This record gives sequence, C-alpha cells and structure tokens, in this order.
Amino acid sequence: MTYASPPDIALALPRPIAEYVPHAAGMCLLDTLIAADEHGLTARLAPRADDLFAEAAGAPAAGMPAQGIPGWVGIEWLAQAVAAWAGWQAAQRGESSAMGVLVGSRHYTSCRPHFSIGVTFEVRIGCDFVAANGLGQFSGEILAVDTPGAAPLAEGRLTIYQPPQDAAHDP
Repeated sequence: MTYASPPDIALALPRPIAEYVPHAAGMCLLDTLIAADEHGLTARLAPRADDLFAEAAGAPAAGMPAQGIPGWVGIEWLAQAVAAWAGWQAAQRGESSAMGVLVGSRHYTSCRPHFSIGVTFEVRIGCDFVAANGLGQFSGEILAVDTPGAAPLAEGRLTIYQPPQDAAHDP
C-alpha cells in the first residue's frame, strides 16, 4: 500500500485538518494534515485528557497511563483521515467537501487497549479504489511518531461510501 509522505505534498502543508473534515468542533479527532496526494494522506494527532473519548486506562501504579483513548477509536481516526483525503481532493478541484459514510471495516486490529495521552500519533491512509458509484476501499495504519520504524499500533481496511454531490441533496 502506498501512503502519502511529506515529499508528495501538493499544497502548503502541514495545515489544520479541520479545514478538510466536515465534523463539528470536538468531533474532529485529528489535528494536522501532514501530507496528501492522489493515493493517500498522512495526518497527526496528540490526544489530550479532555478529548471526547478519553477515559481511565488503568491504575498508574500498575504501570499503565492514567488516561487514554480506547484502541477501538482508532477506526474513527482512520475514517476521519479518509474524510480529510476526500476533502483535500475536493479542494484541489475547487469544490467543497462532501458528506461520506463509513460503511464498514473488513479488518481492524489494534495492538493496544488504549492510545496514550500526550503521545503524537501518525495516521496514514491509502486509497485502494473508489468506484464510480462512490463506494471506496481504503487501507490505513496508526503509528507512534516517537518510534520511527516500529510496527503499526493499529491497522485497518475501511469501506466508505460518498454519494454523488447532487444525490446528497435529494429528498
């Protein structure tokens, strides 16, 4: 799978990812669009203790962080990276972002029960295909930025549907 990397930058990046993700404040879980091209996107985020999905991860005395983001939230990080990619693609064409729907996942695995607060994570997605009817398949991975070359902390394959812009407004 090919993921966007910094040399593939077509716009002045990095940029706030909220410019490309049509989510209300608090629901945009990613922070920064690092790289994007026609094949995929790389984003970053640093979860905080006051994030929407933050919860107690265990007792600090047991060596676990006091707060964390559940591992299952990673699938939403991947989905929002796909939304940002679609928004970035639309911006390249001079269009506004369109609504999309996560239809499902053929595979999602997280090797951690929680993502640690204060750690910077990189979310990479690549487009496997997008059909003419708006159905697309994407592969993605989540990595800790401070451990370059390490295995992904989570991986997944998502099926996304983005209806044609004119169909999105039909009653």
